[in-house]
Amino acid sequence: MRDIPRKGDFASLLDEIIERPVPVEDGMRSFEPLANIPFDYLSVANELHSGRIKVASGSVAAEYSDMAAPEILFDALLAAADQPPMPEPLPIEPELIARELGLEKLNAPRELGRLRREFAFRNHPDRVPAHMRERAIKRMQVANMLIDEAKCRALDAVRSN
Repeated sequence: MRDIPRKGDFASLLDEIIERPVPVEDGMRSFEPLANIPFDYLSVANELHSGRIKVASGSVAAEYSDMAAPEILFDALLAAADQPPMPEPLPIEPELIARELGLEKLNAPRELGRLRREFAFRNHPDRVPAHMRERAIKRMQVANMLIDEAKCRALDAVRSN
């Protein structure tokens, strides 16, 4: 393969690559030049950066939202393929989350802080598949509320003593 001479700009380099002959596979080793495509890459870049090309922000948002739906479904399929199906979704009822947290056993604010971090590590919405994120957000909100209430009760108990 011969060296590509450098002429100083990227557009010249691309023009030379386009004009370079390529092997044709028809049993014999011959060369056929590519069609020369006149194209000024720098003028295209200048046009893109000039600000004269406008795209409505609504259309961009619509494109991204259209593209996000299959991604969420794909994430859900991957999650289902990687893990055995769960018999039931994780609870969002405050009583069940309080039991899961074990709040009746803990009284010290420091222990409650540790409990919050451990629960967040196991249940944070960023750590679950996309199709389970809404439920994880609700679980985190309920758990944080319960832990905050337990901290208030613990502080009130300390103040009253």
